[in-house]
Amino acid sequence: MESFGARLHRAVSERGPLCVGIDPHPGLLARWGLADDVEGLSRFSRTVVDALGDRVAVVKPQSAFFERFGSQGLAVLESTIRQLRERGSLVLLDVKRGDIGSTVRAYASAYLDPSSSMYVDAITASPFLGVGSLAPMFELAAEHGGGVFVLALTSNPEGASVQRARTADGRSVAQLVIDEVSQLNAGAQPLGSIGLVVGATVGETGCDLSAVNGPLLAPGLGAQGGTAADLRIVFGPALPSVLPSYSREVLGAGPDPAALRAAADRAVADCRTALAMS
Repeated sequence: MESFGARLHRAVSERGPLCVGIDPHPGLLARWGLADDVEGLSRFSRTVVDALGDRVAVVKPQSAFFERFGSQGLAVLESTIRQLRERGSLVLLDVKRGDIGSTVRAYASAYLDPSSSMYVDAITASPFLGVGSLAPMFELAAEHGGGVFVLALTSNPEGASVQRARTADGRSVAQLVIDEVSQLNAGAQPLGSIGLVVGATVGETGCDLSAVNGPLLAPGLGAQGGTAADLRIVFGPALPSVLPSYSREVLGAGPDPAALRAAADRAVADCRTALAMS
């Protein structure tokens, strides 16, 4: 089966370097004139799928905004995932799962096994029980051509106290995560399938990302304060591997589908310019 890294490389080449998040929080639903209920969630998601599903390389639903409506919200999420895949977008589910043993294997089965109704192309995962604890996710992803994006340097201010802390050998925790993911991607062509999440607003990282050989998801662009030009500061020589991620900056243009498409096109153009700076 073709690897996620290869499929992502092709999707970005064909559609441009952009990931759009689907984050239907109450304020955004209200801005679209939708009720904060399952029907509003469903209408919001269908509009985004119809406007962007055949246009954007990667779409990233945030699972929490669907989970808050219980089983009905999860049904909308399942439908959204299916529709996005039918339209050719890669689906990255933002779930940030992390655990050990049989529990992390169950998470892997839920999202990375094609027999699951929640099956997606890739998921986000938390490594702070140890990168090795995520091995069942990596293994199932490799078996079925999926991907995993591991948190490394997040943009929330609380993250720095953990991620920039020093380990016994002097490396930061973030660098330790980066180095272990780099080993998993060694030798992969054209791109490894285990990515990292590095916020676009973290500034100078003090980390070496040059050997990752996998995709670098950069959330926090647009309404969250990051600009495409900031990517050069954060990623430096690793810039060609960056997958910029926008949410509110694009979704805020809705609910008009043409406006959503125009916003996505502007984001792609900005990101092409920033990534070409390498």
